[in-house]
Order: sequence, then structure tokens, then C-alpha cells
Amino acid sequence: MSYPVAVLVSGEGSNLQAILDKLHGRGEVEVVGVATNKPGARGLDRARAVGVETAVFEAGAFPGREARDDALGDWLEERGARLVVLAGFMELLGAPFIRRFGGRIINVHPSLLPAFPGVRAIEQALEYGVKQMGVTVHFVDEGVDSGAIILQEAFAINPYSRDIAAIEDRIHEIEHRLLPRAVELFAAGAVRIDPSAPRHVIVEEVEGGHD
Repeated sequence: MSYPVAVLVSGEGSNLQAILDKLHGRGEVEVVGVATNKPGARGLDRARAVGVETAVFEAGAFPGREARDDALGDWLEERGARLVVLAGFMELLGAPFIRRFGGRIINVHPSLLPAFPGVRAIEQALEYGVKQMGVTVHFVDEGVDSGAIILQEAFAINPYSRDIAAIEDRIHEIEHRLLPRAVELFAAGAVRIDPSAPRHVIVEEVEGGHD
């Protein structure tokens, strides 16, 4: 039986597309729903194009964030989602939602965490003058990009160059490989937190790694 995964997006949805292209409907992973906080998010069109159910949960349409998060959580559970993937979801989720799906929410971030969490990660790194940048896939906890790290990949940059577009292209290329791989590993039961060291994520290599 395919492992049911839900994806949350806020915009373009290119990481969602990578998951759909590499994993969805291939027998191991099934994207059972795509939700957004932005009605015009292109990720909705990407999901609908392959018959995946979608929904919009604008914060302003609810009495407060907790009510929105409750409705979103109900929708995800109704679809049987066992893993929630934040793929460019640009809004914080409240602590009750995080606890509700504890250990079953992952996010992709354009830096080598714990360096440069939050917004403008690429610009932060360039301002700091780093010589390496990268991508992190991590568990989501109640902090900002502070959850235990699942996968990381680094690449060297010219610290004197400020070609942000070129760096973003490289970041996206890595994200589109790393995030689907993390989802695939999670679905295979190959990702677990070491109970004796909660910051340590044990990742077992399994066959796969779709191109």
C-alpha cells in the first residue's frame, strides 16, 4: 500500500512538482492532498493536473490561527495523511498543530541549518560571507527551522559574487532532489530520531533515489 503524504504550499510549488514527478503514483508514496494558505498558489494547479485533491486555508477566513490550524489538521487527517511536507509553505503553524502531527512534519530550508534560519536565508548567508551554502530537510518543531536535521547537501560558492539568481537555481536543483528523497526514506521507515539523542536523526539507506 502506498504511503499517504500531504503537501502544504504557498506559491509556485516547484518542490511539490518534484515530489509528484518522482514519487506520486509509483507505488510507494501517494500524495493524498495539497493545501495552501494562498488561493492563487500555482501549486494548486500542479496538484489538480494529476488529480490530487486541494484546499485553501486562508488565515483571514477563520477566527484565528488556531482555528485555521484545526481545520487544516482535520482536513489532512480526513485524507489519511501520515506525513505532512512543507514545500514552500510561508506561514508559521501553531504549537497545537505541531504537536498534533508530532514527528510527522518535515520542511525544506535553503541553508545549512542551524545557520541562517527564517526568511532571507540566501541573503543572510551572502551578507555573512560564507564560502559554502546548501539545503536542509528537517523535522518541524515549535521553533523556527530548529527541528532535527534529516538530510543536508552543501555546495561551494564564490563569496565575492552576489549572483543571487544563480545561487537560487542551484538551491532549487538540490531541493528538488533532497526533499523527494527525504519523503521516500520516511515512507520506507528509514528515518527515525535516536531516542537517546533527540537531535540525532538516524537515516538508513534504502534502494530508491529516483532521478
